[in-house]
Amino acid sequence: MHILVTGGAGYIGSHTVLELLTLNHEVTVVDNLSNSSSESLKRVEKITGKKIKFHEIDLREKLKLEEIFSQNNFDAVIHFAGLKAVGESVSRALYYYHNNISSTLILLEMMNVYGVKQLVFSSSATVYGDPKTVPIKENFPLSATNPYGQTKLMIEQILEDICSTNDGWKIISLRYFNPIGAHTSGEIGEDPNGLPNNLVPYISQVAIGKIKQLTVFGDDYNTVDGTGVRDYIHVVDLAKAHVAALQNGGSSNHYKAYNIGTGKGTSVLEMIRMFEKISGRNINYMIAERRKGDIASCYADSSLAEKELKWKAKETIYEACRDSWNWQSKNPNGYN
Repeated sequence: MHILVTGGAGYIGSHTVLELLTLNHEVTVVDNLSNSSSESLKRVEKITGKKIKFHEIDLREKLKLEEIFSQNNFDAVIHFAGLKAVGESVSRALYYYHNNISSTLILLEMMNVYGVKQLVFSSSATVYGDPKTVPIKENFPLSATNPYGQTKLMIEQILEDICSTNDGWKIISLRYFNPIGAHTSGEIGEDPNGLPNNLVPYISQVAIGKIKQLTVFGDDYNTVDGTGVRDYIHVVDLAKAHVAALQNGGSSNHYKAYNIGTGKGTSVLEMIRMFEKISGRNINYMIAERRKGDIASCYADSSLAEKELKWKAKETIYEACRDSWNWQSKNPNGYN
């Protein structure tokens, strides 16, 4: 298959591109590099020994995107491109709505014009809002507590409407929980611009000495130790879920969403202790007030993905933290 991967130079995108190339798929990547580096793709090429077609464009550049579609014969699209920081989305809501939704609409328009009707969409567990119980199942009520989550929810509705009103479309939304880890080679991993928005890269940058202290937002949640509990999934497992969705994702005129997680919750303090054990470094942290838009506990029931996509998370929290530290210690300044 020839697969277009939007946002393919990013953290999850680059790991997915690696898995696709390993299975001998042809891959074209489009990415505006706003929160990623083309170096990730060079390293994927080095690991796999295979070439990637790369175009540095923003999906909202419709004419440039159309040129790429006109010059290629894509079989499917995996759509990662989008802004993804919960905290930033609260302070820059309009920016998030315009970027994430407009880019998706233009992508879908090009897919429709050129007859490319298979899509795997990078959704998020944020579409469940603040769930009343855990683990979370796909049939739980949907809502969002922040603009980032709302953009994912709105895009999911658009995708479902397309499948129900147009022939031939086959779309899978993967609602993933909290990706961590890195490729075992240590060649590719999570390399955020500026201060990290996610927990593990923040912890690892404190461990390496790049950042002095971690801020823990809230220690008064109704959880095992008062800190937020999340379902942390190894990025390689997550990448393999996208491949499984392409291979086993149902038939035409079909839309479905799947949870992609481990089914186990880990608190912030538990993650800190795990990382200290693996790295042999002390993680300095301070407790701050809860962050607006955050929830207490969130972890998945991924049994539907196991049943229908033939996918299941295999890597442990220990292995994910080990691989994160391997990446960070080998690349203290990321891709720079």
